[in-house]
Order: sequence, then structure tokens, then C-alpha cells
Amino acid sequence: MSSTTRYIVRKLIAIALFILLALVLLAIGLMIGYGVVGDGNMFDVFHKTTWSHISKFLN
Repeated sequence: MSSTTRYIVRKLIAIALFILLALVLLAIGLMIGYGVVGDGNMFDVFHKTTWSHISKFLN
């Protein structure tokens, strides 16, 4: 591989890791907000019924 190709691959890996880390932190934040602050079950935030209930307030 040329140095340009290695550079591009490294940058793409860095971007992918950043996006993955952002998604993990978003999930953790949702769990803390719903479970700890909202006094619900932390894993209920990932149910479709929870999000349909939230979307009713936004419409």
C-alpha cells in the first residue's frame, strides 16, 4: 500500500471509531436519563413503545 492509501485508511478508521464512540455515549446517556433521572428501567429506553410515546408529545 502506498502512503496515501494508508493515510486514507487510517483517517476512515478514526472517523468510524469516532462515530461508534458517539453512538455508545448516546446510548449510555439515554439509559442514564431514562433510568436514573426518570426512575424507569434503564433498558426500556430502547423499546419502540417508549419512542412512540415520546413522539406523541412532539407532534
